[in-house]
Amino acid sequence: MELNTLTAISPIDGRYRNKVTELAAYFSEFALIQYRIRIEVEYFIALVEFPLPQLASFDKALYPKLRSLYLDFNETDALRVKEIEKTTNHDVKAVEYFIKEQLADLQIGQYLEFIHFGLTSQDVNNTAIPLSLKEFNEKVLFPRIEGLIAHLSGISGDWKDVPMLARTHGQPASPTKLGKEFRVFVERLQKQLDMAKAIPYACKFGGATGNFNAHHVAYGALDWAEFGNDFTATLGLSRSQYTTQIEHYDMLAAYCDNMKRINNIILDLDRDVWTYISMEYFKQKTKAGEVGSSAMPHKVNPIDFENSEGNIGIANALFEHLAAKLPVSRLQRDLTDSTVLRNLGVPAAHTLIAIDSTLRGLGKLLLNETALLADLNKNIAVLAEAIQTILRREDYPQPYEKLKELTRGKEMNADTIREFIAGLDVSEDIKQELYLLTPANYTGIF
Repeated sequence: MELNTLTAISPIDGRYRNKVTELAAYFSEFALIQYRIRIEVEYFIALVEFPLPQLASFDKALYPKLRSLYLDFNETDALRVKEIEKTTNHDVKAVEYFIKEQLADLQIGQYLEFIHFGLTSQDVNNTAIPLSLKEFNEKVLFPRIEGLIAHLSGISGDWKDVPMLARTHGQPASPTKLGKEFRVFVERLQKQLDMAKAIPYACKFGGATGNFNAHHVAYGALDWAEFGNDFTATLGLSRSQYTTQIEHYDMLAAYCDNMKRINNIILDLDRDVWTYISMEYFKQKTKAGEVGSSAMPHKVNPIDFENSEGNIGIANALFEHLAAKLPVSRLQRDLTDSTVLRNLGVPAAHTLIAIDSTLRGLGKLLLNETALLADLNKNIAVLAEAIQTILRREDYPQPYEKLKELTRGKEMNADTIREFIAGLDVSEDIKQELYLLTPANYTGIF
């Protein structure tokens, strides 16, 4: 079979491909090669600018030509790199040979050995991958999360005055406001997003075992640590100062853990809204031609929230493995990080699908205030907290116990409450204060 969206094994390259096509620019094999070429080219330019004595005469007018290797990188170029790799059996060495091949017609042969000068493959990989992740986050993922936060903020404002029965342990509890309950998710997501943005994009850049051995033996008088810091900083990366052959991935693990928390907050939102729909607090907009159930024509299922929850489960399982596995490597390195890192785009893709599904579901919600008000009025016993608290204020004897006896496990209505208030040994002003209480106005300050 020829590979296409119908024959792909992974649903993110099959069924959901049209939802995550933009990720190919950051996490595909094509993208990895392109980012590697970018690192090699920018490193060579940094050596010219340093300058290394042997590169002092390099014509800086050639910089655009050098940068075109990654700026104009295309599928034909990628296939050529893969063709070279068949001989080298080494993906980064294939990139080095490709660059030298592409520059052969510039008559700069005396400079070409400074392509990949002093580097090991992980100097390229461990800068290319955090750079691709950084640009994905800044251009795609973080704006998408911000979009979700903005949408939640909008509806929390729209519904800020809508009273709603709260439920703790699934049981009727002190009333709240619908808008405030959505504001909870705004705050949680914003705090976690701020934390994610604060995590540095750590990289490794220091030669075969992190000590700049080859650089130092060739040019012992130069400060290679400062060079490495400056070079990686121009990419927006933070160079880990003491490493083995590879980045230790502690910051990447922190990012994965942070993304798990963000996803869990979204999952928590999904489940709450799903439950509100089942309670008929919300109805859902329908679309002509869509089918909710293959057997039951009346159904409008909350599939967007369920889809989001499922994708979050897969994303978090992979983020968990990345966070647990990547910081662990035998001695100065083993190869177990290589395959794992190539899957970084998979949880990112499932996360994007989840966010988009949640947003789509939120966009279908139709508020059913009648159901919210009916639920409040049906559970007038929730006023017990309010009444006993006012009675405590008035130094009334054992108010909690009296309200417990009145309400716990019993059917209540407005008349029951009024009769209880009427029988209290308190002033008429206090009774009037208590009579004015309803589940719809006992909603606190938010």
